Amino acid sequence: MSTVSSRISGTADFEAGLGDIVSLCKRRGFVFPSSEIYGGLASCWDYGPLGVELKQNLRNLWWEFMVTTRDDVVGMDGSILMHPETWVASGHVDSFHDPMVDCRVCKKRFRLDQLENPDQKNCPECGGKESLTEPRNFNLMLATQLGPLDETGMKVYLRPETCQSIYLDFKQIQQVMRLRVPFGIAQVGKSFRNEIVTKAFIFRSREFEQMEMQFFIREAEGPKWFEYWKGERWRFYTEILGVSADKLRWRAHEQLAHYARAAEDIEYEFPFGWKELEGVHNRGDFDLSQHAGHSGKNLSYRDDLSGEVFVPHVIETSAGLDRSILTVLCDAYDKDIADGEERTVLRFHPRVAPVQVGVFPLMKKPPLVEVARRLELELRQRERMRAFYDETGQIGRRYRRQDEVGTPYCITIDFETLEKNDATVRDRDTMLQERVGLDRMAEYLRNKIYRET
Repeated sequence: MSTVSSRISGTADFEAGLGDIVSLCKRRGFVFPSSEIYGGLASCWDYGPLGVELKQNLRNLWWEFMVTTRDDVVGMDGSILMHPETWVASGHVDSFHDPMVDCRVCKKRFRLDQLENPDQKNCPECGGKESLTEPRNFNLMLATQLGPLDETGMKVYLRPETCQSIYLDFKQIQQVMRLRVPFGIAQVGKSFRNEIVTKAFIFRSREFEQMEMQFFIREAEGPKWFEYWKGERWRFYTEILGVSADKLRWRAHEQLAHYARAAEDIEYEFPFGWKELEGVHNRGDFDLSQHAGHSGKNLSYRDDLSGEVFVPHVIETSAGLDRSILTVLCDAYDKDIADGEERTVLRFHPRVAPVQVGVFPLMKKPPLVEVARRLELELRQRERMRAFYDETGQIGRRYRRQDEVGTPYCITIDFETLEKNDATVRDRDTMLQERVGLDRMAEYLRNKIYRET
């Protein structure tokens, strides 16, 4: 279990477990078990009001970083259902499975790669002697049927990854957008895997969202672009999301997939250990060549200047949106002492926070409420900031509620506001307060939120 240190002096270090994160997420409206009133469905999750804002923020920041601000990457949105031959050509039908073992005593199931060694026979859960079965392969794809009748319906799969639609649409997108190698195609979307062993909250689930980009290059430039995208993806987590660099590391794959030229993962130190956050892979020309051969379609690229014709190689960046959410939650979770009491606080970067500014009237008095309401509306609608209004409870309690959901700034409208047309702005992390004129409040917050690194 990792240790999360307090960031305000004079308080003790503490250990934040995954249970702390799960409890906060449910209590404050980030993530709930799906279908909970019916007992829930294992490894399926619903995002509440704050969770869906956090998810949207990360999705938008990824898209802005990978697509909007670049002139060499375009986007697409592929169908979740694809022709079943797609997964034959990609190798998923034959090889997309996990070796699993079962315990004959406690009936628990384990992935073979999660055991201490592949020849292990004693159960790691109940300690049963010689209780583990021989490994069996479980296909990870979720199947469904197209058509109203069982007898005539077509068996199809919910896609287990988003990248295959990029390969299938590669040539059409390249031609209609007149793209020249090197260029990338990005996509954010849902994928589905029939995970047998699911745990660690939203880290591993059966329905999840991926953020992937396939960058098409000449073969000789593979090493250069591989290192380039490693640097860019590291910069995204540390500079854009504000994740602690000392909680991230690179891990090279010890054994490469048969199609891979190079593969490294960015790992984050979660409360349950170092685990993969994102993969950067040099996939060679495997995918385009496979689909070209299987479909009979020409998926080569012709350079309009040199006349050169070749099948591009691919550098892939593949991140899990849900894992990214868990990462920023774990990285932001903290506790310290405020006014003699322990407080829980999420220290989100202001760009990431589901609520960026809270607006409170000091008391529930008509003149204060009117000014506070007007300011909150201005920040929300005109400035497009994620603002929240709260007039219930003591002001200290309102601060604590916003601290716990990660709101970086809170504005209090008091009686002095009515006289001087200014208000108190309180910083979540330092808890320092400063008076700011209402006429420059929007500019003050913009500088804090959008220019802060």
